[in-house]
Amino acid sequence: MVREKVTVSTRTLQWKCVESRVDNKRLCYGRFILSPLIKGQADTIGIAMRRALLGEIEGTCITRAKSEKIPHEYSTIVGIQESVHEILMNLKEIGLRSNLYGTCGAFICARGPGYVTAQDIISPPSVEIVDNTQHIARLTEPIDLCIGLQIERNRGYRYSIKRPNNFQDGSYPIDAVFMPVRNANHSIHSYGNGNERQEILFLEIWTNGSLTPKEALHEASRNLIDLFIPFLHAEEETLHLEYNRHKGTLPPLTFHDRLAKLRKNKKEIELKYIFIDQLELPPRIYNCLKRCYIHTLLDLLNKSQKDLMKIEDFRIEDVKQLLGILEKHFTID
Repeated sequence: MVREKVTVSTRTLQWKCVESRVDNKRLCYGRFILSPLIKGQADTIGIAMRRALLGEIEGTCITRAKSEKIPHEYSTIVGIQESVHEILMNLKEIGLRSNLYGTCGAFICARGPGYVTAQDIISPPSVEIVDNTQHIARLTEPIDLCIGLQIERNRGYRYSIKRPNNFQDGSYPIDAVFMPVRNANHSIHSYGNGNERQEILFLEIWTNGSLTPKEALHEASRNLIDLFIPFLHAEEETLHLEYNRHKGTLPPLTFHDRLAKLRKNKKEIELKYIFIDQLELPPRIYNCLKRCYIHTLLDLLNKSQKDLMKIEDFRIEDVKQLLGILEKHFTID
């Protein structure tokens, strides 16, 4: 467990992690402060952050299991200690970390006697199991247990709708809890006198281990920024050009070569904390980049001009405009 003494700045708004601990692989805790805030601001930020932490962060979980040998959800199988329903509940609790976009398949194939745990799940490289020791079932006889799984990345909670035709092919939906943040609280400490009264915001975050509390805080902050960005633009672009008009000759000096010069002037850690939200991009270019998970200037630098041109609705004119905006903000000539 890490603890740090709370120090309050009276000048610049600052945040700090004052406590961090890992209770186990599936439970992490973090406590953060933001200060100094004027009266009322702490509650505004605290409520918004709590909602974003609990509802706006994507997570990964098992959403469906399939086995042709299972007649129905509440049946029991000879040689397996748990009922089918208990196995499905155990699969629901498996903690996963991934960079998926949508869904993917995985499977379990184990032979008894012995215990079946999360370690027996065979999944794509893009999916990581948080705790390999999580229990799934106990095989009491020398039988084979084979289960196909559907893994999905999404947000919030989704109640599984069980239809009769699902069970005919041995497919069973599982209630999906995508939320990596298990709980979030905020509290406020006031100090000062009269009109100079100020506040400190305390945020407490518990996660399931697929994200650290600090990562969850950063992700929730980005999602809040994304929600408010449209209000910063006076009007949307209304360009309706045909695809052939989007084609053009690439600049003699490629986009990536121009941006490579920016790496020489900025440290990588600085680029990591320069968000594209700060560049005042046109809404359409901004949305195209966000759809491809380009959040920071470092993310952008890791993309070549060819990569950007593969983005849906992204044009050569957008590349030139993006380069012009970066030249305006940074010296890269």
